[in-house]
Amino acid sequence: MRPKVLFLCTENSCRTQMAEAFLREMVGDEIEIISAGAKAGELDPDAVAAMQEVGIDISSARTKAVDPYLRQRFHYVITLCDREQERSCPVFPGAIWRQKWHIDSPVALETAGLDHGAAVRHARDAIRHHVGEFVKEHHHSKPGKGKSAWM
Repeated sequence: MRPKVLFLCTENSCRTQMAEAFLREMVGDEIEIISAGAKAGELDPDAVAAMQEVGIDISSARTKAVDPYLRQRFHYVITLCDREQERSCPVFPGAIWRQKWHIDSPVALETAGLDHGAAVRHARDAIRHHVGEFVKEHHHSKPGKGKSAWM
């Protein structure tokens, strides 16, 4: 059975879509990767553009609410809510590994003076870093035949 990862935020419109795409780009189909939001929003066109800048196409991604996944068991649950949004992120008590990545929402960064596109690129770069660290920490090569394992 492949390990399952859930990226979770408020609307699944930007940050979790990027996290899902980066992880899929890094590990392919070795693990099952799902992103969802407390509710389904609209895919952020600036997130699509920001990911195209790094060669990843998320234009066909669809936002998803977390409800269908609430009874599923995940090996890894990663929330990408900023501190103000944490209360609306569901908890998955059965997850083997849970982590909060405090990635500021582009809307919060806009209030700090960045335009929306720049705020999304800032979030994208932080997410790419976090996903890379997640892979380094949890993905291990097994001796022989190029196999890998998730821990």
